[in-house]
Amino acid sequence: MAGPTTAGRLVGKVALVTGGGTGIGAAIARLFAREGAAVAITGRRAEPLQALAQEIGATVLPGDVSDEASVAAIFAELDRRHEGRLDVLVNNAGITGPVSPVADMDMAAWDETMAINIRGVILCTRAAVPRMKRAGGGAIVNMSSLMGLRGYPMRSAYTASKFAVIGITEAVAHEVGADNIRVNALCPGAVNGELMERVIAARAAKENRPPEAIIRENYTDKAALRRWVEPEEVAEAALFLASEASASITGDRLKVDAGRL
Repeated sequence: MAGPTTAGRLVGKVALVTGGGTGIGAAIARLFAREGAAVAITGRRAEPLQALAQEIGATVLPGDVSDEASVAAIFAELDRRHEGRLDVLVNNAGITGPVSPVADMDMAAWDETMAINIRGVILCTRAAVPRMKRAGGGAIVNMSSLMGLRGYPMRSAYTASKFAVIGITEAVAHEVGADNIRVNALCPGAVNGELMERVIAARAAKENRPPEAIIRENYTDKAALRRWVEPEEVAEAALFLASEASASITGDRLKVDAGRL
């Protein structure tokens, strides 16, 4: 796990992290706060958001990124709390989607995956860009996945949504580069935590196999480092893309996958 950093790389910046209450989003919010950012977090569950906000001094903006009116309310409150400023957006909110062969696909679950994982990215990016232009620039970090680079069986919904995030990243980067706004994507591999636990449990039930065997054969043994990725390691990569350390990088994708095949 990556250790704490205190270089002040985001001092004076306002950063919004969607899906910021748990997992990767919470790790990013903690690190950004340590690096000096004024952090705002949003998500659908108020309890984890409030707990994290008390820990790091973040602004809580509850809402649903897939809902246009909710996103408008999130950004209106962000403007009120931070005087209309936004320097960094991390589009982290997402769901794992159905773990299912295509012949058995639950289309309601498919639609929900697309709404949160794709529509949410577009709605928040659309709202962020004018604010970043007013600030003289900014950085958008979109959370894709290793599954945004190649498809995996039983995960067609999630894979499709994360491929779309890569396309959005590349397209928008070329739209807003002249405004000094950089747009990049992170592609984590298997990240230790609650979301992967749910995926493993669903696979174990579908495949009638022990979870330990699925983890070993499909995840940890396929990684060069022979382990999971930790949320804090993804957060360090997000900090790199959000900070001036990556000032000449845009329209790109960065894998954080422990060297997974």
